[in-house]
Amino acid sequence: MQTIKKDIQAWLKDHFEEGTLLLQRLVQAPSVAGNEAGAQSIIAEKLSGMGLKVDVWEPDGNELKANEYFCSPREQFTGSPNVVGVLAGTGGGRSIILNGHIDVVPEGDHEQWTDDPYSGVVKEGKMYGRGVTDMKGGLVSFLLAMEAIQQLNIKLKGDVIFQSVVEEESGGAGTLSTLLKGYKADAALITEPTNMRIFPKQQGSMWFRIYVKGRSAHGGTRYEGVSALEKTMLVVNQIKALEIRRNEQIDDPLYEKTPIPIPINIGVVSGGTWPSSVPDLVKIEGRMGVAPNEKMEDAKREMNECLCRLAEIDPWFAEQPAVLEWFGAQWLPGSIDIEHEVMNSLVHQYREAVGEDPVIEAAPWGTDGGLLTEIGKIPTVVFGPGVTEMAHYPNEYIEMDKVFKAAEIIAQTLLQWCNHQN
Repeated sequence: MQTIKKDIQAWLKDHFEEGTLLLQRLVQAPSVAGNEAGAQSIIAEKLSGMGLKVDVWEPDGNELKANEYFCSPREQFTGSPNVVGVLAGTGGGRSIILNGHIDVVPEGDHEQWTDDPYSGVVKEGKMYGRGVTDMKGGLVSFLLAMEAIQQLNIKLKGDVIFQSVVEEESGGAGTLSTLLKGYKADAALITEPTNMRIFPKQQGSMWFRIYVKGRSAHGGTRYEGVSALEKTMLVVNQIKALEIRRNEQIDDPLYEKTPIPIPINIGVVSGGTWPSSVPDLVKIEGRMGVAPNEKMEDAKREMNECLCRLAEIDPWFAEQPAVLEWFGAQWLPGSIDIEHEVMNSLVHQYREAVGEDPVIEAAPWGTDGGLLTEIGKIPTVVFGPGVTEMAHYPNEYIEMDKVFKAAEIIAQTLLQWCNHQN
């Protein structure tokens, strides 16, 4: 086994430039939602060149809409293909899914970037560009791990199913499509940007919208009206109290370093129509975190009950209750036992490769792991080389040595989990 370990390390060292160029090509192919085809063609070309069985398809919007877990701002996925490549095992081993998303968030204000957001420029061991850390670097780690095993002529007994999916940033329609297409395995890894930490648990989240009503009046006699903005302040305070109560119940040690394990964030507040009029309607939009072992329906119920109690604070809400809607994106929570065998395998290989114990925590955000764990019943762990703090940020970067170290850990995990012929 030590010989195989050294062979993998040597192969990755010899292919450092090749792997860097592959990641650079992917970064230079912008892949915001609706524009993933160019980057996916690079992935498909790579998989085909490795001789893998490749499956490319555009998710069926009608099929997805019929599923209760579908969530996306769009219903058609023309030009947004999923790509799957299967490294077939010889038989008798356990299978594994290597899942990552190709879609990236918009680059934002270009003035805040030192270089072009899609430059893929490398400086002092770091590659920069939108999506390099979230999560094209992780996809390349997967590809390098598979290619190292393949080119070293190591025969795995179990199948390795590589997935480059679309639409993760908006709720996971791409991964849901892979499940509906029948792709299942005995375990799964997702290479979201975890700073090389290992996440056996991840919170879920969902978007909400609240309408707060008032009564309009002339600004000169505002006392004749009821300000929806002033009532909104009561709603915000009620939501803050709910966030405190929910987080006081979290006693999972994997969250002990997270200040607010399951936040409720208010991201949009808008209302009013005229400076000299009392605002009669305010709209709030936000994101509600859901604990790893919590049901989405239970979290929704708590939010609804919280808003219903507003009438006890202010009689106005008995007359004009706040209206709650759930809309837009959602991510299912997911959790596996910290002593699950796939966790033990990944932890062991990390320790062997790095020489120290990994940090094991719960993910502070949602991933497609909730879909794989809860719908596919596939035990899923999140682990990747990306820089958590740089995801969605200007000057997003990844440390290239981490891309290759993650590839080494993943390759060794595949050998242990899928088993291989001696």
